[in-house]
Amino acid sequence: MTDINEKDKSTLSSTTSEEDTPLQAQEWTSLKYQLTLLAETLETMRLADYIAFLSRPGRLLWLNFLVGLVRGLGTALGAGLLAGVAYFLLKRIVVLNLPVIGGFVAELSKYVISHR
Repeated sequence: MTDINEKDKSTLSSTTSEEDTPLQAQEWTSLKYQLTLLAETLETMRLADYIAFLSRPGRLLWLNFLVGLVRGLGTALGAGLLAGVAYFLLKRIVVLNLPVIGGFVAELSKYVISHR
């Protein structure tokens, strides 16, 4: 009877290992797919370039300075353009001779012209 038990155990262990093998292969395939997907995602994010960029603080400071300079210049030009359009519209309102607004705009226009 011990011979039968040992035979059953060996059959059971071989069956178990055969069942584990496809499951392990499936897990490895899934893991390989996820790893490939992660590598592709990191490549599209250009994470290595970003880390290299952060490792050079001098370049980071210089680039941030230039970006701030351009933003300031853009803000100044945009505000000047907006003020010019507003001044043009206010001058048109003066021409329409509206009772309350016309006098205020005329005073404002005189102030702007005298301080050029």
